Amino acid sequence: MTPEDQEETQPLLRPPGGSAPRGRLVFLAAFAAALGPLSFGFALGYSSPAIPSLRRAAPPAPHLDEDAASWFGAIVTLGAAAGGVLGGWLLDRAGRKLSLLLCALPFVTGFAVITAAQNLWMLLGGRLLTGLACGIASLVAPVYISEIAYPEVRGLLGSCVQLMVVTGILLAYLAGWVLEWRWLAVLGCVPPSFMLLLMCFMPETPRFLLSQHKRQEAMAAMQFLWGSAPGWEEPPTGAEHQGFHVAQLQCPGIYKPFIIGISLMAFQQLSGVNAVMFYAETIFEEAKFKDSSLASVVVGVIQVLFTATAALIMDRAGRRLLLTLSGVVMVFSTSAFGAYFKLTEGGPSNSSHVDLPAPVSMEPADTNVGLAWLAVGSMCLFIAGFAVGWGPIPWLLMSEIFPLHVKGVATGVCVLTNWFMAFLVTKEFSSLMEVLRPYGAFWLASAFCIFGVLFTLACVPETKGKTLEQITAHFEGR
Repeated sequence: MTPEDQEETQPLLRPPGGSAPRGRLVFLAAFAAALGPLSFGFALGYSSPAIPSLRRAAPPAPHLDEDAASWFGAIVTLGAAAGGVLGGWLLDRAGRKLSLLLCALPFVTGFAVITAAQNLWMLLGGRLLTGLACGIASLVAPVYISEIAYPEVRGLLGSCVQLMVVTGILLAYLAGWVLEWRWLAVLGCVPPSFMLLLMCFMPETPRFLLSQHKRQEAMAAMQFLWGSAPGWEEPPTGAEHQGFHVAQLQCPGIYKPFIIGISLMAFQQLSGVNAVMFYAETIFEEAKFKDSSLASVVVGVIQVLFTATAALIMDRAGRRLLLTLSGVVMVFSTSAFGAYFKLTEGGPSNSSHVDLPAPVSMEPADTNVGLAWLAVGSMCLFIAGFAVGWGPIPWLLMSEIFPLHVKGVATGVCVLTNWFMAFLVTKEFSSLMEVLRPYGAFWLASAFCIFGVLFTLACVPETKGKTLEQITAHFEGR
C-alpha cells in the first residue's frame, strides 16, 4: 500500500465523538447542483413533444422527416458521451463547482440555438450542445452532492439527482401540451440559468479543497454547509495526489470500483428501460386509451413518485437491498412483457419495420384489450421497479465508490459507458427485434436483469452510513 493509498482512507471530514452535523445549507447546495440534472431531464424529454410540433410547423420553420426526427432524438446521446469524457477532465482540473457552472453554458446556448433554428442543422447543433451539457451534468452533479453530504443524508441527497432527472422529463412532457417547440426551448433555458445563479453562492466541496491543500477555504465550506459546530477536524492530507495512472489498475482499491461502476452502468441500459419507453404510447393505444400521449405523462408521474420514494428510504434500506428488489421486480415485469408480445404475435410479415405485433385475428377484441392491460400493468410495474433501484443507485454508487484522486477519470469512464450503451441499445433495438422477435428481446432483457441482481449480490458493497474514505478502505481490504 502506498502512502497515497493510506492517505485516501483517512476520514478527511469527521466529527469528534460521532456527533452529526446540524447545518441545513447542505440541502440548498444540493438543490442548486441538482438543477443540472433537472436541465438534463428536460433536454432528454424535450424531443418527445417537440418532434410532433416540428412536423406540424409551417415554413419557414424547419421540418422533420422520419430520418431527421430519429437523429433529433438520438444525437443527444452522442453529445452526452462526449460530455462524460469532458466532465471527467474538468472535474479534477476545474473543480466540482466550476464544472457545474460551465455546464450551464452549453445548456443555455443549445436551447437558444434551437429557439432560433431556421434549418435542420441548427436544430441538430442545438441538440448536440444540450447533449454535451447533459453528459457533464450527469457526471459532476452526483460527485458534488456526494462530497458535500454527510453520511446520514448522502443517500437521500444523492438519489435526488435521478429524481430531478425524471422531474425534468415530466416537466417537458407537461409543458409540451401547451407550448410549441420554440417556446418549449425557451423554457429549457430557465433551469440551467437558475443553477448558474445559485451555484455562484455555493462553495466548492471541502474534499476537493483539501486535496488542493486549501485548508482555510475547506473549513469555511464545512461551516457553510454543515454549520459552525466546533470540533470538526481537518487531518493533514499528506502528499499531493498525482491523478490517475494506468498502473494503478493493479490496486484493488481502483480496479474493483471500476468493475462495479462500469458494470452497473451497462446493466442499467441493458435492463430494457429504453424498449419499455419505446412502446409506451403504442401499449396505451392497444388498451383503448382515448389519448395515447397520456402514456408519457403516466410514465413520468410513476418515475417521479417512485424515485422520490427511493430517495426517502435510501439511507435506511441501503443500496444493495433496493438494487436487488428493483432487479427482481424488473425480471418479472419484462418477462410479463415478453409473454404479452408472444400471446399477441401475428403471422409472419414481409415488412422490415418492426411494429407492435398485430393481435392474433382469431382472438376476440375483448381478449386483445385485456392482454393490452397486462402490458400496461407490466410497464407500470417495470417503471416503478426501475425508479426505486436501478434508476438512481448506479449514479449514486458511481459518486461514492471511487477514491478522490481517480474520481475524475473513473466517473468519466462510467458516464461514457452509460451513454454509449444507451446509444447502442437505441440504435440496434429494431435489428434486435427483427432477429429475436419482440417477445425474445424482452426475455433477453429479463435475463440481463437476472445477471444484474446476481452481480449486485456478489460484488456490490453496502455504502449506507459510511464515509467516502471508509468505502475506499473496504475495497482495499482494510
